[in-house]
Amino acid sequence: MQVVYEDSRMVRLKAPYVSGFLAFREVPFLVKLVQWLQEKEPDFMPQVLLVDGNGVLHQRGFGVACHLGVLTDLPCIGVAKKLLQVDGLENNSVHKEKALKSHDHSTKPLYVSVGHRISLEVAVRLTHCCCRFRIPEPIRQVWGREWGIDTATQSHLGWVSAGI
Repeated sequence: MQVVYEDSRMVRLKAPYVSGFLAFREVPFLVKLVQWLQEKEPDFMPQVLLVDGNGVLHQRGFGVACHLGVLTDLPCIGVAKKLLQVDGLENNSVHKEKALKSHDHSTKPLYVSVGHRISLEVAVRLTHCCCRFRIPEPIRQVWGREWGIDTATQSHLGWVSAGI
């Protein structure tokens, strides 16, 4: 997998982080980025979006990956490093079975969930294919960028282009 396009934007997040409400804080900026890409660089529109957060594996059944997928009409996958533990969603054996061990040496699972226009089977396979390390490469590269701002204000969007 290789990076074919990258871009970043400095944004000022006005809402605090509240567990379970990430979409309301970050999706507006991500939608604008996707719209800008579609207008200015349509050849680089992603086929799938990987989001550092949940999709349907969410206490309301509609996490940040669902919001972003619906608003952009792009297939979207939620990839969470931890199981969201709030009322209505528990860390139990049902959810452990849906966890992904991203590579042979990984001790912590990833929680992959459908966001929009993709099956769970395809989401898990695609996420696994993107893992050189524990975190899928598109998301890992987003977090690895040094944009001169702290990680709490970086967007959680990972792009997957054609060729996977």
